[in-house]
Formats: sequence, structure tokens, C-alpha cells
Amino acid sequence: MRPILMKGHERPLTFLKYNRDGDLLFSCAKDHTPTVWFADNGERLGTYKGHNGAVWCCDVSRDSMRLITGSADQTAKLWNVQTGAQIFTFNFDSPARAVDFSVGDKLAVITTDPFMELTSAIHVKRIARDPDEQTGESVLTIKGPQGRINRAVWGPLNKTIISGGEDAVVRIWDSETGKLLKESDKETGHSKTISSLTKSADGSHFLTGSLDKSAKLWDSRTLTLIKTYVTERPVNACAISPLLDHVVIGGGQDASHVTTTDRRAGKFEAKFFHKILQEEIGGVKGHFGPINALAFNPDGRSFSSGGEDGYVRLHHFDSDYFNIKM
Repeated sequence: MRPILMKGHERPLTFLKYNRDGDLLFSCAKDHTPTVWFADNGERLGTYKGHNGAVWCCDVSRDSMRLITGSADQTAKLWNVQTGAQIFTFNFDSPARAVDFSVGDKLAVITTDPFMELTSAIHVKRIARDPDEQTGESVLTIKGPQGRINRAVWGPLNKTIISGGEDAVVRIWDSETGKLLKESDKETGHSKTISSLTKSADGSHFLTGSLDKSAKLWDSRTLTLIKTYVTERPVNACAISPLLDHVVIGGGQDASHVTTTDRRAGKFEAKFFHKILQEEIGGVKGHFGPINALAFNPDGRSFSSGGEDGYVRLHHFDSDYFNIKM
């Protein structure tokens, strides 16, 4: 399995996202410029210029026409995927962090960081079909918990919003009233910052990665803890295979500690675990720094990783990967 090295970012990667068809890969980094690539050969298609700060997160609509990005420049932007043109800018009073389109792409959830005396917040915006009718007002604003919310995604049937962040608690909110419905408890939940949160292909369960060196699989409706995968280093990114019962987990120590350790000691590899047996299957090495982003192609036949080193590595699985016997 030879990785394709995709060099287009000058700063560490923050997020990776495939479109639904699996032919495009979108990457976000701290260099202000989200980029789109061909997902089969890693060729760079284009960039989305307009942000003035690190871009933390992105999502692409089901029809691959719209891209939404959240940035440290206190905006979230809607883009035309094909032309790279900005369609609309949502302005906030603090950095925008996570973005996620609802099923049907009529709504988007955007989280904003705590800033000065503002707490973190979750904003629900209506996404107009006609770009000329797009407005910036929120359908709902939920005052968030202490600390940053690192990820927020839509729950089943858009009835809920699932969030996780610095206070290590997974929360499920009612997306109409903004009421807090469920919280993960201290015993079974994470003990340190939740860095990543990703849904399964059908949305029935989701995976959280945390700096407490574990990833956990949860039920999207009941918030029941299903599985826990334990690694030796903080988890920055995680993804669920849409094809096999595998999860992939990536991480490494914080960027500030990298130079103080030997590269081999850093062990920057994407680790594969069996989703049900919770056992490690194998790993893919390669990044010269922590892995900050992971994504599976929707067909489950390839995956990509983005690192602190500014590279995206695209891996097409060999046939023997599909025949791994546990």
C-alpha cells in the first residue's frame, strides 16, 4: 500500500472530508486556504481563497455543490465547490470551530469558541437553496459549556445535535428547543479534552477521540457507551470504516512536545482497531508529526490522513486488507 503524498498546505492539517460520491477530498489547514483534491490520484483541483485565519473544519453538501468552512477569523463561509466562489459569510464575535450540514442540507450547525467573556456557543443557520436569499440570522443559538466545543454534528433525523469538547463531556441537544437532553457521565466518559467526533455511515453510532489516549464508540440516540479503544498516545483524529468493522485512530503528542522527542519515539501512525473486538489490527506509519485529521472514503477502499507536517497522505488499501482474519 503506497501512499500518495499530497502537498498543498504550508501549515498543519486540521480536517479532512470526502464528498458523498467519494471522488473529491476536501482538506483544511492552519494556512487559511481550504483545498479540494481528486480522491483517486491525489491531484489538486483547486483552493478556496478568502479566509483570514486558520480553517478548523469543513463540510460538503450531499450534491457536492456547497462547501461550508469554519475559521479562526471569526467567520464561517459558504462556497461554490465548482467555481471556488464565496457564496456567503456568517460573521461571529469569536472564532468559528466546527461546521456540519444537516441531512437534506437545509440547515448547518456552527460552533464558536469562548472569547473574552463570551462562552462557547452552538449556532444553527438556515441554508437557502438560492444563494441570493441566504441570510446570516440563527434559527437557534445554544449557550455552550465551559471551554471550547471541538466538534458538533447532527444526530439522527436532525432531531438532535451531538457535541464534544474541552470539558470531556459528550452532550446531546434538542435541535429545535436547544434543551440539553443527555450528557455522558464521568465514569464511562472521557477524562480529557475530546478532540474529534465522527459519525458512522448510517448515523446510528459515533466515535469520539480524546487526549486521554482513548477513543469511544457511542449510540447516537441513547448515548450508551458501546466500545472503548485504548492507545498509548493522545488521540487527535478518528474515523469509522463504512465497509468493514474497523475504526482508525491517529494522534501523537501535542505539537509543542514534538521537537523534544526522537521521531521514532513519537510513533506517528494511524492505528486500525477492530470495531467490535476492540483489538488493534495494524498501523500505517508515515507522518513526521502528529496526525490531526483522518477520513475514510465512503466506499471504504481508501483512507487519508493529514498531519502536523502539512502533508495529506492518501492510502488505497491492498486486497489483503479486505481479507484480514481476526
